[in-house]
Amino acid sequence: MNTNDIEFGGRLKVIGIIIILIITVLIGRMGYLQIYKGEYYSHLADGNRIRIVPAVAPRGNFYDRNGVLLVTNRPGFAVSLLPLTEPISDDVINRLSLLLKVSRDDIKKKIDSHVGFDPIRIKTGIGPEIYSIIAEQKDLYPGVVIEVLPIREYVFKEQAVHVFGYVSEINDEELEAKKDSAHKYKMGDIIGKAGLERVYDVELRGKDGGEQVEVDVTGKPVDVLGKKYPVPGCDLVLTLDKDIQAAAEKAVDEQLVAVGAKAAAVVVMNPQTGEVLAMVSRPSFDPNLFVGGISSKNWNVINNNPNHPMDNKAITGEYPPGSTFKIVTGTAALAEHVVTPEEKIYDSGKHWIVDKGNADGEALGYINFEEAMAHSDNVYFYEMGNRLGIDRLEKYSRMFGLGKPTGINLLFEAEGIVASQSYKRKVFDDDWYLAETFDAAIGQGFNSVTPIQAAMVMGQIAADGQRFKPYLVNKIIDQDGKVVKQFKPEKVGELDVPLEYIRLVQKGLKGVTKFGTAASAFYNYPVDIAGKTGTAENPHGRDHGWFVAYGPFNNPNIVVAVIVEQGGYGSASAVPIGRKILDAAFHLTDPSKDKKAPSVKNQVNGQQDNKSDKNNSKEKSPAQPAVVNNAPVPGKENDTDGLKR
Repeated sequence: MNTNDIEFGGRLKVIGIIIILIITVLIGRMGYLQIYKGEYYSHLADGNRIRIVPAVAPRGNFYDRNGVLLVTNRPGFAVSLLPLTEPISDDVINRLSLLLKVSRDDIKKKIDSHVGFDPIRIKTGIGPEIYSIIAEQKDLYPGVVIEVLPIREYVFKEQAVHVFGYVSEINDEELEAKKDSAHKYKMGDIIGKAGLERVYDVELRGKDGGEQVEVDVTGKPVDVLGKKYPVPGCDLVLTLDKDIQAAAEKAVDEQLVAVGAKAAAVVVMNPQTGEVLAMVSRPSFDPNLFVGGISSKNWNVINNNPNHPMDNKAITGEYPPGSTFKIVTGTAALAEHVVTPEEKIYDSGKHWIVDKGNADGEALGYINFEEAMAHSDNVYFYEMGNRLGIDRLEKYSRMFGLGKPTGINLLFEAEGIVASQSYKRKVFDDDWYLAETFDAAIGQGFNSVTPIQAAMVMGQIAADGQRFKPYLVNKIIDQDGKVVKQFKPEKVGELDVPLEYIRLVQKGLKGVTKFGTAASAFYNYPVDIAGKTGTAENPHGRDHGWFVAYGPFNNPNIVVAVIVEQGGYGSASAVPIGRKILDAAFHLTDPSKDKKAPSVKNQVNGQQDNKSDKNNSKEKSPAQPAVVNNAPVPGKENDTDGLKR
C-alpha cells in the first residue's frame, strides 16, 4: 500500500465519521422533535389548520313600560376579510373598495390594525345585491367572507332617538379609551355611541360565541370541530310610554310646521317617582343610518343642520326660563313673607322704580298673588324680586335644584345657570344692579334652565315640594327573564317651604288654565290641570315659547315641559303641544265631549296619593277673582311674559 492509498483511506475515514455524526444529529433532532416536543408542535399544526370564527352576541332589546318592543336586532350580512393563508392582495382591496363604496385607505387601515384570527369587518348591513356578487364571483374575492350578524334595528326609526342613542363601529380613540375596560373591546366591535346604548353598553353587549373550524391548505373550511353559542345581552325595560312618546313627537312635528319653527324639546315625567314617560328633541335623525356605517351624504345632512339634530335639547339645551321661573319667585315671596296672598299690588303697565313693564304695555290694575300667577304679570313679579333681592332668589333657585344636573341616566346633561352676584362677578367682573334682579325674578337675564329642569321645578310643586331624580330605565333583565337590576324612585330633595304656601302656588297655577294665559286651550277640559306659560327673550331671533303643566290637579301623576325655540308666545306655540300630550296621557280623543276625568295611563304600582290631605281637594274650582282696570276677560290669552326695557 503506497502513501497515496494511505492518505485517501484517512480522508475517507474522516468523511465517514462526519457523515455518521450528521446522521446521528439528525436522528437525535428528529427524536427530540417527535418525542420530547411532539405535543407542542402538534398544537402548532392544529393552529395552522384550525381557526376560531367568532359569533357576535346580539345586543339586548329595549321595551317600553308596557312591554312594547322599541329596539331589537335583525339578521344581516357583513363583508369581512379572513386572511387565512396569505395577505389580502391589493387587487382584492381595490375590488372591495369599488363594490362597497369604502375607501381603499379605510380598508388598509383596518387590515393593518388587525390582530389575531378574527374576521376583519369591512362593512355591515350589506344588501342582497352585494351578497350575490361576492358569492357568484368568489374567485375574484379570495379571503373575503360574508358574516351573518345581528344588525341593530330601531323599530320606530326617529322616535325617542335621543333617549336610545345609536350604535356604530368602534373607532381608534374609543378603542384606546376602553383599553383598560373589564370588557375587552377590539377593532370592528359595534358599540353604543350615544344615549342609553352608550350608558348601558356593557350590559347590552352580551357574550360572543364562535366556531372552531378546520381548514385545508388553501384556507377553505372543511369541518366544524366545535361551537360556542353567543349569549345575548341584557334587555332594558324603560320607563317610557310608547303611546305618550308617539303623541308627543307627533304634536311637536305638527306645531313646528304650524308656527314656522325648527327646534323644540319635550319632557314628560311622573312627578311622584321621577320616571320619564316621554322625551322629545327636534330636529332629530334616524339612528338606523349609523348601524352599517353612515354615508357621507347622510352625515352631511345631519352634521350641517344649523339646529343640531344630534343634540338632545331636552337635557343639553339651556334657555332663559321666562315666566315659568315665576313659580320659583312666587314660592320664595310667600315663604319669605314679603307678600301675603291677599295683598293687591297695582300694575300700571310698568314698575315704578325701574322702567320695566309688561309686554305691549298692558296694565292689569290691582292684582293679588293668584291673579298675578294666572295672568303671568311681570310688574307684580318685578316687585317680588325687589322685595326678595337677588340673594334670596338664588337661594330658592338652588332649593328647587337649579344650577346643577338633575342626574338623569344620560350623558352630557347641562347644568343651567342660576342668576347671582357671584356668577356675574366671576364671569363679567362687575357689580350687581337692581334692574338685573328684576330680570331674574321673571326668568330673564342670566338665568338659564334645561327643559328637564323646568319639568323638575313644576314636578316639585305637583309633589308638594318633593324632588325625585329623573330616570329612564325601570329594570335590566337577562335572557332568562331574571331581573339583574331594578331601578326605584329616588328622592333627592325637598323644598324647605310650608305646605300652605306650596298650596297657594298650586292654586295660582291652576288659575292659569281656568282664567289665565292658557285658559282658552283648556276650556271645558275634563281634567283639572295646573300650568304655566312662558315667553323667553331671544337676542338671536323670535322669542322662545314655554309651557309647563301637571295633572290631574288633586292627584298629579304627569308633568309636562315644552319649549319651542323661536316659537313666539308660549300660549300660542308651546301650549298646544302640552295639551295634545295630556290628551294622550288621559286617553282623551275629544275632551269637550268627555266630562269624566280619567286617570293617567300606566300609573306606577303603589304610587302614593300625596294629595289625600289637601285642604281644598274636594272644593269646586273657585270663581274668577275680581280683576280691575284693564284686566282681561275670562278665557282671553294674555301671556304678558315679554320684557320691555
